[in-house]
Amino acid sequence: MKYTRRHFIKLGSVTTLAGLGGLGFSFAGCQDDGPVDENNNLGIRGVSIPSSLDVTAGTDITLQGTGFQVGDTIELMRSPDGIIFTVGVTAIANNSATFPVPDGITTGTYSIKVIRGADSLTLGRTLLNVIADTDIPDVAGMTVKGIVYCDGKGVAGVIVSDGSEVTVTDSKGIYYLPSLKKTGFVFISIPANYEVASLGNAPQFFKRVSNNTTAVEQKDFSLMKVSNEKHVVIPMADWHLANRNNDLEQFNSKVLPDVNATIEQYAADGTKVYVLTLGDMTWELYWYSNGFGLNEYIPYMNKLKSPVFNLMGNHDNDPYYANDWDAEEKYRDIIGPTYYSFNLGKIHYVVLDNVEYVNNGGAVGTIGDRSYRDNVHNDQIEWLKKDLATITDKSTPIVLAMHTPLYANPSLGAAGTQVNKVDMTNGSTLIECFRDFSTVHVLTGHTHINYTVEEKASIMEHNIAAICATWWWTGKNGYAGNDTCRDGSPGGYGIWKMNGRDIAWRYKSIGYPENYQFRAYDLNAVHITAAVFAPKSTDGALAKFAGSYAAQHAGNEVLLNVWGYDSRWKIEVTENGKSLTVNRVKVLDPLHIVSYEALRLNAGAQPTDAFVSTETAHMFSVTASAPDTTLEINVTDRFGNVYTESMARPKQFGLLMK
Repeated sequence: MKYTRRHFIKLGSVTTLAGLGGLGFSFAGCQDDGPVDENNNLGIRGVSIPSSLDVTAGTDITLQGTGFQVGDTIELMRSPDGIIFTVGVTAIANNSATFPVPDGITTGTYSIKVIRGADSLTLGRTLLNVIADTDIPDVAGMTVKGIVYCDGKGVAGVIVSDGSEVTVTDSKGIYYLPSLKKTGFVFISIPANYEVASLGNAPQFFKRVSNNTTAVEQKDFSLMKVSNEKHVVIPMADWHLANRNNDLEQFNSKVLPDVNATIEQYAADGTKVYVLTLGDMTWELYWYSNGFGLNEYIPYMNKLKSPVFNLMGNHDNDPYYANDWDAEEKYRDIIGPTYYSFNLGKIHYVVLDNVEYVNNGGAVGTIGDRSYRDNVHNDQIEWLKKDLATITDKSTPIVLAMHTPLYANPSLGAAGTQVNKVDMTNGSTLIECFRDFSTVHVLTGHTHINYTVEEKASIMEHNIAAICATWWWTGKNGYAGNDTCRDGSPGGYGIWKMNGRDIAWRYKSIGYPENYQFRAYDLNAVHITAAVFAPKSTDGALAKFAGSYAAQHAGNEVLLNVWGYDSRWKIEVTENGKSLTVNRVKVLDPLHIVSYEALRLNAGAQPTDAFVSTETAHMFSVTASAPDTTLEINVTDRFGNVYTESMARPKQFGLLMK
């Protein structure tokens, strides 16, 4: 048995898995099983199980411990499918027992049990990693080499990159890269229907390399076979965990149960589910003052019940550095690469860092102005072109994930038609990279609002609102209690259901069922005054934010906020069986005004400019014939799902309305 690149672990203790590398946190070996009972009937004592074992077919495994006997049966049960492999102990020493690697065993997590007659004893669990036993010769000019394998056999056609050079494994799973080791990583684009081991919830698709540009380093990657042709991706934007506004409590009590329930719902039939963050998991302004940064984010990420692919936002940069590369260093050290790709089923996913952190005045011990540019660095553009060039079938759907949006929040023309504008500095250059692909979905966050853009026939952007809503203010203890975003969307996340090349998506509001897709306002009842919503402030102070809602309305107008709206949705409203004219408008959401601005004024504070309500074009207006008629509202999404409300009027306006 050879133990490569990993440390041994005593049952019940904790070690860092240096061979997995990347996240800078520890893993508890066999933590769910606990130490072996020293008073067991088999007389087995002092057992040590590695948290992870690299093995090759045809070799032996040796475990530390006393009391084993030749002929004892070793049972290895794979999790979660319960497949069992059995072998016998072939040799014992004073403090160890040896048994062969079972024929046909595959990489996975196994519970290890010893059986002797009618007695048995569970020893613990380990990640058994069946590796390829391959010596790879050096090749002139190649500074990184390795093999990508599954169950000891090389896997051909896997994309491997150092963030600059891109190559593909040969028929034996072997790759070479002429790497200058600039990024400090070599990573694979996980192929379809495979997964890699995770450290916590973070897939370990990368290995770290030295900064010695002449040294040849071997970095191997192990894959585990799965079926993810059908899978679900949950994009979660803008966590902003900072240990303020009772955000950690809100995350644990509201966000986490909701997301985990969604994960369990879709995983119940065996569907693979993955979370994809869209940046700003942390808030760099509070890294040092509140002692909450990327290391502190990790335990919260690990509470999710699925693998998590991470993406960097502007607030995930170190505010002590006035240089984009240096400001990213903590992210690279703790999380991993800032850009990469992977495949799930028939979908190719690309993660980019489109924030160039400027941070004027930043220095060690001094937080700068935290300024940034929305820009994909040219190094990433060149890497992206090479990555996409490996995909010969240009009908392959692409999902591009970034933090800041490609397009600005849309406006409306005179006829109510949507007007789009590229907002990212080199957005047109980025768009050009995808010109040959027929289906590209762009997932972004940053704005804390929802909107979609379909400016190009083949490219659709989905800007997804925040799980923290308005930076945790609207759900903070003593505030609105409704977790509302700047456009009136409830705080939430996306649910993307993939089946082969078929893609369906929906926005999920935290605390509501999936079919909660709009909110209807009776504007006759929407009158925002200080007396009602900010009694410790004044109408004069509130009017700046309330806009037209500061005046009493009596026009029988009804406003619909349809946060998931895109061009193929249909909005229908009837009154006494008669269809009403529906007009698309771009206006402020009144619920957010009273949930954030009014309550900040009431607390004697000035609302933060970046947090106040913003006009949104996913609003629709109808005018009823009377103030007390019931309206039948039908909203149909592009996939044929119908969402309804029988709106009895007058309808009360307030913080907890639906």
